[in-house]
Amino acid sequence: MTKYTRITNRIIRDLKTIVGPANIVSEPSALEKYASDEMPRRESHLPGVVVKPGDTPEVSDILRLASERRIPVTPRGAGTGLSGGAVPIFGGILLSTERMNRILEIDGANFTAEVEPGVTLDQLQQAVEAQGLYYPLYPGEKTATIGGNIAANAGGMRAVKYGVTRHFVLGIEAVLPSGKVIHSGGKFVKCSTGYDLTQIIIGSEGTLAIITRAILKLIALPHKREVLFIPYNNLADAIGTVPAILREGILPIGIEFMEDDIVRMVRESANIDIPLPGHPAYLLIILEGQTEEEVLDTARRVGAVCQRHGAVDIYIPAGERARKHLLEAREKFYPTIRSAGLMELADIVVPRSRIADFIARVREISQEHGLPIIAYGHAGDGNIHIHPFASDIIDRADWNARLKRVLCDLYAAGASLGGAVSGEHGIGYDKKAYLSATVDEATIEAMKAIKRAFDPDNIMNPGKIFDIE
Repeated sequence: MTKYTRITNRIIRDLKTIVGPANIVSEPSALEKYASDEMPRRESHLPGVVVKPGDTPEVSDILRLASERRIPVTPRGAGTGLSGGAVPIFGGILLSTERMNRILEIDGANFTAEVEPGVTLDQLQQAVEAQGLYYPLYPGEKTATIGGNIAANAGGMRAVKYGVTRHFVLGIEAVLPSGKVIHSGGKFVKCSTGYDLTQIIIGSEGTLAIITRAILKLIALPHKREVLFIPYNNLADAIGTVPAILREGILPIGIEFMEDDIVRMVRESANIDIPLPGHPAYLLIILEGQTEEEVLDTARRVGAVCQRHGAVDIYIPAGERARKHLLEAREKFYPTIRSAGLMELADIVVPRSRIADFIARVREISQEHGLPIIAYGHAGDGNIHIHPFASDIIDRADWNARLKRVLCDLYAAGASLGGAVSGEHGIGYDKKAYLSATVDEATIEAMKAIKRAFDPDNIMNPGKIFDIE
């Protein structure tokens, strides 16, 4: 295990010289804000000091100091992550990107935006849409930062058509643990010039480098959207509809699946009137287009496919307010379960044709362990959000022991169907014990070799994804 230098008054003075005294947080009471993220089973790990650089040279100087003194550095955006990726489990320096929040350029001719890592998703989307452009990714949290999205390779409900974050990052500027600054990619859509460091750093969860700028791909802003809410008598029919839609040449921006348990919970606890209650399974299909005629024609085609594959009914909201209401109901799923009591979140991904098989196994695991499990997610890409929860278990030790056994079985079930541990939330430290369930030893060792090449002293976000001895 790497031995790290503890934060001292001398180190804090040196950091103040780099970023200014106003951009240092060292009082214990103020550090608590940075000690956890949104991971359901929150664990508090105080940093030794929080540093808020304002530009790339300051990030470079901070990392050069950390490298020389062997101080662990944890990068952090908005702290909205769900796997402990921004939690400073070894203390040291927490590097907050909150001051690096400028949109540097929106280039309409090249359909790109250049941003600093602390820019929020909401800030970016509003700015580009004001110019008739579109950054279509929506991982579900508008206050999340672009740097955090890139670090976790965030996905979300629009991945069927648009993919995930890595598909919209054309280039980056990043600072290595040594303090050296690198540039990769640019305002172009193809490049065959050496190793693609952009794609290596995307999804690395801050363990290789700190991103200080990103060049993002934009597209034309679609003008119309439609939402279909479709009940089924069983989940197998609902999931079987998905490839049939895609074979028709139709590409929705999102296809969500859910079962009656979560729909009923949201309807009752959040007091939301979700239509067509009482059916075992549902699809929520989101369409976009440039004209109303285009979107309505696509909606009719989708509805016809669904009816051929067992749909009980087709609900199309009457107007924009009703569409927004239905999408907001979907966004209430996670907070509703979180408010119900003790809970956990796994985001296992399997081939989309195996979703129904996986959910059947989830039900078996729930019965075997006597622990309720709610599952819903992205039918179009196979990413499933799974929530073991317990509103009546008071003994935390019992809960933790049962939960560990349940998670082991869930990850093994995903692996047996050709899946992976995380579809969009990342590994952080929360899931690193389960990484080997779906990734073989040789592949993990290759990942560790990349980590050692970038970060030989293991100071960059140590303890995340896997442990380095």
